[in-house]
Amino acid sequence: MTALDFQALAPHLTLTGGLMVVLLAVSFWRSHRTAFALTLLSLAAAFIALWPGLGAGPRAVTPLLMLDAYAAFFNGLFILIGAVTALLAHRYLEGRAGSQEEFHVLLLAATLGAMTLASAQHFAALLLGLEILSISLYAMVAYPEEDHPPLEAALKYLVLSGVGSTIMLFGMALIYHATGALGFAELAAFAATGDRADLWLSAGLVLFVIGIAFKLSLVPFHMWTPDVYQGAPAPVTAYLATVSKAAVFAVLLRFAVDAQLLDLSSGAQVSVAMLFAIIAVLSMVIGNVLALLQNSIKRLLAYSSIAHVGYLLIALLVLNALPGQPMAVETALVFLVGYLAMTLAAFAVVSELSSAADGERDQIEEYSGLFWRHPVLASVLTAALLSLAGIPLTAGFIAKFYLFAAGVDGELWGLLWAMVVGSAISIYYYLKIVFAMTVRGADAPAIPASFAGVATAAVLGVVVLAIGIYPTPLIGLASDIAQGLRLTP
Repeated sequence: MTALDFQALAPHLTLTGGLMVVLLAVSFWRSHRTAFALTLLSLAAAFIALWPGLGAGPRAVTPLLMLDAYAAFFNGLFILIGAVTALLAHRYLEGRAGSQEEFHVLLLAATLGAMTLASAQHFAALLLGLEILSISLYAMVAYPEEDHPPLEAALKYLVLSGVGSTIMLFGMALIYHATGALGFAELAAFAATGDRADLWLSAGLVLFVIGIAFKLSLVPFHMWTPDVYQGAPAPVTAYLATVSKAAVFAVLLRFAVDAQLLDLSSGAQVSVAMLFAIIAVLSMVIGNVLALLQNSIKRLLAYSSIAHVGYLLIALLVLNALPGQPMAVETALVFLVGYLAMTLAAFAVVSELSSAADGERDQIEEYSGLFWRHPVLASVLTAALLSLAGIPLTAGFIAKFYLFAAGVDGELWGLLWAMVVGSAISIYYYLKIVFAMTVRGADAPAIPASFAGVATAAVLGVVVLAIGIYPTPLIGLASDIAQGLRLTP
């Protein structure tokens, strides 16, 4: 490896070094605050290390990783969300028994796995990053270890996520059998010259899509999601709903672009584009309908995330409708940033309120009168919920508008109708929570909250509104990144 390779890998190496420092520190000195401070320093150092590599341009480091602006964009998001999760988890874990220091080691490891996924250009790197992320999350979901719901959620996630990984791995094996390739670019070459009607290739692609659908909790492979979201600690649920989903979609989108996934299946017995379209429609409709039935905010947001990933698949399918054009990637990046901001803002409020309680503050009735008990947190949660519903002047509106415009250009009318119907349904259950927060309770006690937790939630609320009011910088950045990817007409 050359000096430029090490420069490109600087964020990964820095975070790995920080992970080792935190691991050694907690081994010799049991201090939650020290582990928390070292975690934030490690994430800050990794974020700073992103910038020197960008000046060198895209760089393939071994056949496994591609370090370019696309990877740096996602790596920056993952590092920032990791820092927010550490802030949310600090107070949440302080009031609970059990080992707290190792949580930060797991958080850094999960972030490193997500960064590996965003940079992967080979099935081996995809699998490596996915397992680093998933194995860390299994343990994070089980915090605090003395409670039954987190342990149950971790066990469900372990079993079903393992099933998804196994199916995906078997699909990769069949794809390799049919094509003799594991690199994404090598698969693109096969798409141009090979036999795309091969039965093994079709079976491998179907299994790969099913494995990805498990990881993204798409219908009908979504059944683990509400149980795990509800059982996991609120800060971990925030991380699971954002970084885990975004990392898997990041590698899926790169795979679709570099390997020409949708074109690879065009001559096969099964069309991957049609399979994704069916899954997207089911996720949009069923996710929103099942959210109507929930009284748990975390379960409601779980079904909402299923629907939003269904929306996101529209951007992926625009690749098939508009081959060679950067619109699909640009749309996906804009939508993902909006989704991450509003989802993280909602869970930041849930985390802060749960930190002040003996257990999770999860039921909608527990948020009754929140506007009168804590107006700042109530305002942030309202902004996040209105954004998830796609109300104007929020990040959610810009994200859905961009997605709708891309769908119109690609003439994906069926998917757009599903998105419109799903969004209309979602308005009811989001406003149900907002209405509950406005009810004035005569005996409603004040809710204690930390300055750091409230400040973190407030900043996220401002980000949600800022993207909705002035999205031009985000759109410009997404457009530049999309132009830099290898889009083959």
